[in-house]
Amino acid sequence: MHRLLLVMLVATLAITGPSAAGEPAFQPSSSPDEALHQHHRVPPPDVEVWWKATGADMAWNNRHLGELLPTVPVYRAGPVRALKSAPDPRIAAFMVDTPKGRMPFAAFLDGDQSTSFAVVVLHHGQIVFERYPRMQPYEKPIWWSVSKVFAASLIALLEDRGQVDTAKPVEAYLPELKGTDYEGVTVRNVLDMASGVDCSDGSYERGSCYYEYEASMDDAVRSAHTADTPYDFLRHLHAGHWAPQGQGFDYSGVNTFVLSWIVERVMGMRFHDAVSKEYWTRIGPEADASFLAARHGVALSSGGFMSTARDMARFGLLFTPSWRTVSDRRLVSARYVEAILHGGRPELLRNARDPAERTRLAGVRHNAYQWDLVFDNDDIYKGGWAGQGLLVNPSRDLVAVYLGYARDDAFSEVEVLPRLRQVLDGLYGRR
Repeated sequence: MHRLLLVMLVATLAITGPSAAGEPAFQPSSSPDEALHQHHRVPPPDVEVWWKATGADMAWNNRHLGELLPTVPVYRAGPVRALKSAPDPRIAAFMVDTPKGRMPFAAFLDGDQSTSFAVVVLHHGQIVFERYPRMQPYEKPIWWSVSKVFAASLIALLEDRGQVDTAKPVEAYLPELKGTDYEGVTVRNVLDMASGVDCSDGSYERGSCYYEYEASMDDAVRSAHTADTPYDFLRHLHAGHWAPQGQGFDYSGVNTFVLSWIVERVMGMRFHDAVSKEYWTRIGPEADASFLAARHGVALSSGGFMSTARDMARFGLLFTPSWRTVSDRRLVSARYVEAILHGGRPELLRNARDPAERTRLAGVRHNAYQWDLVFDNDDIYKGGWAGQGLLVNPSRDLVAVYLGYARDDAFSEVEVLPRLRQVLDGLYGRR
């Protein structure tokens, strides 16, 4: 009898298993030898930073960071909110411009000009395009600076609840910042990368303000002068100002950490737990996510988020009319979406500290709430270093996410964003 039951069970699995359903069989993301090789290639933390690797090393590290460095969890809960699939074959076939001439979008992603791990596009809440040229769908690569939208969105949520007034200075919520460079800087100017504090992401030299911020979280090489934590770093920040607050755009993850600290103070919990509570437990993701937290369990809110591509797309849906696909109640308010779309200040990018930022203004309305660019066609974009992006268009009910890495040869990979926008504009109209 037991033998008969075993035979029946095996037969049932053969019929109902993944291969019978037409789903791909599990593919490991790395072999044992490759994993050991890559682990050995990570430099000692007191010699060099891990993230300076490019090419194949960066590709592997970006996809497997959770096994290389400490992280803190972002928890999911409840049933998975399924994303319906309605493939639009026109996306793969759409001809895009590249340095090697026009070619189908899918061929560009798969080809040698691109370093894309994944691209997922949703229209009206359904997956219309999904491609994984260089990763498995279950992997959770780092999103780098796309992570910043979580801090901004939580601040907006606290605004909606009347718990944060963005017109107030940051010390209204963090008295520890009195007497520092952030004293008197409004929360809104921090949100819009217009704090005026001289601690720019553009400076990574050892000993510089931004480098020391990174080092305070063990995300750069520590020195005898490095603060124990980013909280200590901010309590003693006296780097000066490059401009008065509210005058110009200057990109800095330190601004983002100030926002996440405000979230922690107002909500009475650690930042990654706030992300779990307000978003990840409520949008039915397929998997837990995490934040890089290399020192003392402090989440790298400015660039350490890791999740699957599909789950980031679920978060993006909260900014669109299809938010009901992933939540029974609205988690991103219409007021916040309107503030992003039409509440920005164009003069900030025009007066950007980095001249390169001023060259990105064609078709751009402004930046706002940590989102890098809000385009004239209502595309809202947040990018990550070396090939990540979250693109949302509430007017067209579109979400697109992508992941990738940088090549060894001076970041020569061709950007996904302009080709992606060319496809979406061409197929779904400019509105």
